Amino acid sequence: MSSFVHERTVLLAGATGLVGGRILQALLADPAVGMVHALSRRPLDVAHPRLQAHIVDFRQLETLPQADEVYLALGTTIKVAGSQAAFRAVDLDANLAVAKAAFAAGARRVGVVSAAMANATSPTFYNRVKGELEDALKAMEWEALVIAQPSLLLDQRHGLQQPPRIGEQIAIPIAKLLAPLLPGPYRPVHALAVAQALVRTVPAAQGVVVLPSHLLAKIGGEPAG
Repeated sequence: MSSFVHERTVLLAGATGLVGGRILQALLADPAVGMVHALSRRPLDVAHPRLQAHIVDFRQLETLPQADEVYLALGTTIKVAGSQAAFRAVDLDANLAVAKAAFAAGARRVGVVSAAMANATSPTFYNRVKGELEDALKAMEWEALVIAQPSLLLDQRHGLQQPPRIGEQIAIPIAKLLAPLLPGPYRPVHALAVAQALVRTVPAAQGVVVLPSHLLAKIGGEPAG
């Protein structure tokens, strides 16, 4: 009998970001992944025989390589983007453009990095955009849609070519102290756990699966406490 196991082909958008970079590492460490096509706005500083990097314009995506699954980890801040419209163009429009192009290329499983309190009716702009993306993805006919909803990420962004986020630098030490007292969905989590949880959940999931912060930590192997 044949022991052949299908090697998955994966699309990843946002590999130069905090969580996206960890997703890339996790995918390349997975022997069941035969090829990762990484879509980014700037060159990657990673080389691997199972990695093909694509510099793309997310406003005018060309046909993507055939794939089994796609991970959406594009994100910015209003400060970096410069305006709410520019923020929406990345966090909503670019992610959704990749999702639609990946679906057209055969992908039927998707993992997306969203946020705690994402809700399309939220009065908070950031949470509203994240919720709009979730709803747009739910309207598509995926076999599996896995939504990661991390709270504050317990990671510094050194080496990511991003400006320092002063708010995060202040909040992270406080969040570490308060974490045991916070409800599960609002507990801080490391980017690596978010990435590991997505990569472990997407291949076998069915339907819509929402992973709040505490489940991301648990599935991603983050020590409790």
